Amino acid sequence: MIESTITSKGQTTLPKVVREALGVHAGQRVRYIILDDTVQILPVQPVGRLFGALRHSGSAVTLEEMEEAIINGATESDCA
Repeated sequence: MIESTITSKGQTTLPKVVREALGVHAGQRVRYIILDDTVQILPVQPVGRLFGALRHSGSAVTLEEMEEAIINGATESDCA
């Protein structure tokens, strides 16, 4: 079992084995998820890691085309 101490300011240091398991380093952020009586600690992934994750072979869509699609979608769902 891995433990750490909470300071008077409510702070703690993640033990090295926990940092290694999460793959985090100094300066990186972690997220806490509270579920009932447990807490999960997850590394926060920078948005930049998502670059190129989705492939699109067509041409880029303009802002006007996106706005038109949103308006058309809202109109269609209102009628349904």
